Amino acid sequence: MRVMSCRRSEKDGRILARRFGCNKEGHCVSIRGKFGSVRKPRPSTREGCKAMIHVKYDRSGKWVITKFVKEHNHPLVVSPREARHTLDEKDKRIQELTIELRNKKRLCAAYKEQLDAFAKIVEEHSNQIAKKVENVVNNLKEFEHLEHALLRSKQDAI
Repeated sequence: MRVMSCRRSEKDGRILARRFGCNKEGHCVSIRGKFGSVRKPRPSTREGCKAMIHVKYDRSGKWVITKFVKEHNHPLVVSPREARHTLDEKDKRIQELTIELRNKKRLCAAYKEQLDAFAKIVEEHSNQIAKKVENVVNNLKEFEHLEHALLRSKQDAI
């Protein structure tokens, strides 16, 4: 249902009359520019339906129906495909960005997992190198101790 017209009081601006019509009232006006169609052609939702209701606010303070056309020239049941809400451009862009963000988060999680695995390998290698360095230091100390003991024994022998 659409508000087809609205008449207001010139004194205080309150609504005096309204005409409501079927969504399929009238026919779609084609908008063409100098170089052809301006808009992407879409299936027409208007079918020239005459169904409407006209109400007026009378002096007693009540709304009164002054005209009523019940007959529609189209089926009133809307197929599920037609009832599907179409997204505007902003909503589509939000969906695209949300999907992109979700994909980036997955990629980030995969990179983090790989980085953690690499850090673990580096830590293991670092521990192994530390043990090898410790063994080398211990071997050097032992060698120096043996060398020192050998020099003493040679000096004692002389």
